[in-house]
Amino acid sequence: MSGDGHLLGVMMVCGHRIDGASLYVRSADPDKRVASWTADQALQPGLTTWTLDSPAAGWVATGPSAPLTAGANYTLYGWTKDNSWSSASVSFTLADRDQLTPGNVRYIDLSVAGHASAVTVPVAEFEAKACHRS
Repeated sequence: MSGDGHLLGVMMVCGHRIDGASLYVRSADPDKRVASWTADQALQPGLTTWTLDSPAAGWVATGPSAPLTAGANYTLYGWTKDNSWSSASVSFTLADRDQLTPGNVRYIDLSVAGHASAVTVPVAEFEAKACHRS
């Protein structure tokens, strides 16, 4: 969440590149894409953020963007144009979004082998831990 209340996409690229990101409604229908963004240049290792609800410098929205709705479970993940790599995804609901405060990020913590769980932490902690696995 940005300081002015905009929902952010936050991605830590770990050792590979990422070309874009997509937001889906988790459902039985495999093509329930809500929005998709393509980076102007491939994202290299490191932290990147962009606003999900308005144009962001360095990103191009690809396709229509639908408003988020109550009761839906969303998944955000990063991808490459050639399908050679993708990021870990994170799922959230509007209730999860409403619990975010500026400077915090929700992500799937993969640091414990065999166990993945959604956690909300300060962005600095995410940046320090996101690429490390036990």
